[in-house]
Amino acid sequence: MTYPFYAKMGIANAIPECFVRETVFEKLHEVVSLLPKGTRLVVLDGWRPFSVQQYLFDTLINILKKSYPECPEEYLHEKAKRLVSPPSTDVKSPSPHLTGGSIDVTLCDNIGRFIDMGTHFDEASQDSWTDALEASRWENTEAQRNRRILFHAMTEAGFTNLPSEWWHYDFGNQLWAYRTGNTQANYGVTRPRDIIRQWESEIVGSDFIRPMP
Repeated sequence: MTYPFYAKMGIANAIPECFVRETVFEKLHEVVSLLPKGTRLVVLDGWRPFSVQQYLFDTLINILKKSYPECPEEYLHEKAKRLVSPPSTDVKSPSPHLTGGSIDVTLCDNIGRFIDMGTHFDEASQDSWTDALEASRWENTEAQRNRRILFHAMTEAGFTNLPSEWWHYDFGNQLWAYRTGNTQANYGVTRPRDIIRQWESEIVGSDFIRPMP
């Protein structure tokens, strides 16, 4: 199932759907088949508009500046990158969600209730690291088990995980290439089909309208 989190939160320009690359879509179906009975996969976010990426990063930076005014801005940017990638369309280092190869996921039960993963999605906490619940101080064995279920199903299907976020997985983009040792990514920046841009590319310079005889 899908739950387009940012649109649900009312963030400007967030889209009320979760778009991903076709291969990612197919792999998500493989993940579903690997989950235990009574457990369902929930996609929270996939392809993300540049403006939303910009908004999330700028908002986080502003919060950090107010909270830690004594810290250099460069230091705060490095800290912010642990939770939100800087907005970028650079061919060599695009923001992962702009490629359609990044997804944010969680689990729910068979009637759609989100199950305990230890922290909220997008929670700015050390406990959001994927392996945080493996520490001996953590006693929530249910959340630990749920994270393990998600991690093993996603990685068995070919996804890689961003260690600082239990919910973030990649396939085919730069983060995936880095963590799998591939020399290059399969996916760069993309966007869902846009009928206006499609018409422009098809009509401009074509013989769609021929001169009147």
